[in-house]
Formats: sequence, C-alpha cells, structure tokens
Amino acid sequence: MNPTLIVTVDIVLFTLSGMRLKTVLTRRERDPFAKRLALPGGYIHADDDHDALAAAERVLRSKTGLVSPYLEQLYTFTGGVRDPRGWSASIAHYALVHESVLISDAEHRFELVEVDALPELPFDHAAIVAHAVKRLRDKSAYSSLPCHLLPPLFTLTELQQTYEQILGTPLDKSVFRRKLPELDFVEAVPDAIRQGKHRPAQLYRLRPDRRLALFDKAV
Repeated sequence: MNPTLIVTVDIVLFTLSGMRLKTVLTRRERDPFAKRLALPGGYIHADDDHDALAAAERVLRSKTGLVSPYLEQLYTFTGGVRDPRGWSASIAHYALVHESVLISDAEHRFELVEVDALPELPFDHAAIVAHAVKRLRDKSAYSSLPCHLLPPLFTLTELQQTYEQILGTPLDKSVFRRKLPELDFVEAVPDAIRQGKHRPAQLYRLRPDRRLALFDKAV
C-alpha cells in the first residue's frame, strides 16, 4: 500500500507595523507541534478548491479571518522529512495587508512577529518565511508590490517610506518623486487632502488597473 501524500498550502502574510516588516503566525490546534506558533496553513480540499490559490484564500480566511488584496504563489516545498506524518508538499503563498486590517482580531487568532526575530517554527516554516522575505524584497525593487502594505489612501511620503522599509535603504526624495509619473501606478484622489503639521498633503491610491505594475529599474 502506498503511503498517503500530504498536500497543503501555507501562507506568509506580511504587514508593516511600527515600521517593521512582520508576519502573521497562528497556534496549531493539533499534533504534530500542537500549540506551537506556525504559518497559517491547511490541507487542500480537492472537492472544493478550484486550485491552489483558492485553497490558500480559504485557509487564510478560516485561520485568520482575513482577506488579502494581494496573494501570490511563492514556491512548492516538498520532501519526506519536512513533516513527521510523511512525505508532503506545501504550495506556499505570500500575501500583504495594511496593519489596520489586523487590529480587528477580537478573537486573538494570530500573532504578529518580526520576520527578523522569529521564534523556532515547526516543519520548514522558517525556510518558507525566508524565501517569502527575499521574494518580497526582490520584487519590490521593480514593481508596485509595496503599495499593498499601505492603506487605500496614502501620501507620497508614506509610499516612499514603505519602499525604504522593504528595500532596507534610503531613497532620494527628488528622484523618487520624479520617477513616479513614469511608473504610472498611483493616481491622485481628487479633493482628498490630509492636514499635517506643516502643510496639507495630497492623498493617492493604487490605480485599480495596476494591481501589480512592473518597471525596469528600482525606484
């Protein structure tokens, strides 16, 4: 008799909180590794899930109550030693949300942990997080991906700060502002102004048709 193949999805859900890149962890309800913090994950339901992305959306929603505006397949992690129950495959995904979405967790279904200060994680979840962090940082250098860590309306200063936090390097303000019209993935919101300490700031949003805009050079 052939052993059962375990096929799951695991999700690395990123947010910026306190200007630190963090990920969502949940406590496992069952063995193996019961009560340990781990990535939100679960089995693929072959009868219900149209594909792996649908499975990831369902698992993220059921484990955290969250729906991410951006969810992408990351990599498939496989092997006979990554799960003590047997040979397994995890179709990992990563997602991004603004931190305000996480404040409404009245049921305390998850914890936010800095990606650079993770506890010991079960399975190969530490490797999955590391892979997702690299993908996020690499892709942020040539796309509008960091916009999904912002609220629906944001200032250009907040946009630049988000890129800087993800990329881990300061960006020249004048160069950043000059390049934005070329990138064409954000648009000013008419009559949307935020009052600040010094002067009002125009509010922007990600263009609906540019969910993931790509460009040739880093901002």
